[in-house]
Amino acid sequence: MTGVTLNNVIKKYGDVQVIHGVDLEIEDGEFCVFVGPSGCGKSTLLRMVAGLEETTGGKIAIGDRDVTRMEPADRGVAMVFQTYALYPHMTVKQNMGFGLKMNGYPKAEIETKVAEASRILKLDEYLNRKPAALSGGQRQRVSIGRAIVRGPEVFLFDEPLSNLDAELRVEMRVEIARLHKEIGATMIYVTHDQVEAMTLADKIVVLRAGKIEQVGAPLDLYRDPDNKFVAGFIGSPSMNFLAGKVADGKVYLPSLEQTITVDVNLPPEGSEVSVGIRPEHCQLTAGGAQKVELSEALGGVSYTHVVTATGEKVVIEERGVERMREGDAVSLSFDTSEVMLFDAQTELRLR
Repeated sequence: MTGVTLNNVIKKYGDVQVIHGVDLEIEDGEFCVFVGPSGCGKSTLLRMVAGLEETTGGKIAIGDRDVTRMEPADRGVAMVFQTYALYPHMTVKQNMGFGLKMNGYPKAEIETKVAEASRILKLDEYLNRKPAALSGGQRQRVSIGRAIVRGPEVFLFDEPLSNLDAELRVEMRVEIARLHKEIGATMIYVTHDQVEAMTLADKIVVLRAGKIEQVGAPLDLYRDPDNKFVAGFIGSPSMNFLAGKVADGKVYLPSLEQTITVDVNLPPEGSEVSVGIRPEHCQLTAGGAQKVELSEALGGVSYTHVVTATGEKVVIEERGVERMREGDAVSLSFDTSEVMLFDAQTELRLR
């Protein structure tokens, strides 16, 4: 197995540039997740690594090989797509071994490789079934098995769980995490779902408009985002943002009519800032100028949506027996040590 290096990678479609000079180092055996909103370029970047999209500029290396202009079949990668793309007239066993058969592998070797992939993915009892007799999760495991039998240096996953229902998505996340631990291969995984990114990744690459916003371990991005976009994208529910203004060395929040002290290097007097606070660091008490708009009761936790006096919206995580209800008048407070400040213009984190 081996790592992947992207050096000043650029992609253009005519005069339109969609990937802007991406530099990235993915270590040998690392599980790297590309995450970002629709249209941010994450799938395009993955397809460039696979060789399915031509690289306009820069260099892509797999291990010590420059693969920038190399054909997809010669790159040593295997890709798992959102659609399963299984042959309906073939059994699971035949689907998994078909690529090897077409490349002239001996029958005995194909049998061995398919058996090993089947063992890893727990598909032994389904080998003689056809795709129509399988669930969505089982079909996706077959498509992953088809990739495993090739013995690639790098696995590429392009939103492989998008077609599955919520329960199967959780099940397949566990399967893919277990697969990575068992075979130890380098894996690059694309998703728009930051929960998938947080639970699967060794390293997350947050993309926006064809540029990398931040790279880091999941909890590092959650606890220490570089800018407002990353802070709002990583975490579910997302971070709350309230407008603030620097006054007398503190930050005034018009929506709450509160002044808070934050231990950061503040911009000049009168500067506007964005005050970020996560739902789990907010508290509600009965009575006040804010109003509960909606309460999402999920069992052990509720997410309470509150509208401030100035119309800004805040989500608060509530636990325990007593929780606020829709229409309640409340007061909002939070732990100022957990507050993050962002420049209102550049959206960069103030530290």
